[in-house]
Amino acid sequence: GTIPAGLAGMVIVGLGWESQLRLPVIIAASTILFGLLLWWADVSGKRERDEYSLTWLDILWIGLAQALALIPGTSRSGITMTAALFLGLNRQAAARFSFLLAIPLIILAGLVESLKLMSLNTPVDWTALGLAVAFSGLSAYLCIHTFISLLDRIGMLPFVVYRVVLGIVLLIWIV
Repeated sequence: GTIPAGLAGMVIVGLGWESQLRLPVIIAASTILFGLLLWWADVSGKRERDEYSLTWLDILWIGLAQALALIPGTSRSGITMTAALFLGLNRQAAARFSFLLAIPLIILAGLVESLKLMSLNTPVDWTALGLAVAFSGLSAYLCIHTFISLLDRIGMLPFVVYRVVLGIVLLIWIV
């Protein structure tokens, strides 16, 4: 599930497309588009499966969707939950798998940044950094736990509304 995003990232960097993807109109449009796609997946998905029923092909599709998150304005968790909902997963399973799928990316990004810090000739307070990582991990766990427990009651609509309103505000701001 992580490999497609990694490969797509290398292609985007290799072709030098990062700056073109960061245009404000692309960010605003993708915020709206992928918000509406999340709404469609939420209302049309069958919500009959859990994350344990995923096949390798399902995981590949979710991984390909995760690669779309390289487009600024696309929520990584939102697009992977959208793909999972379209594949028939229930809301909680879609959220759980999406957040689990983030773990390798977060670890790799942390390792890359740590290697950069080690290569600098400036002192690094590794204790403070370790505490920051621990506290951010704990707060992320608590937020994810709360989010997943609320999903069946509130659905995805509040997040869809947020994304559409944010996208419209961005479009107004750039015009």
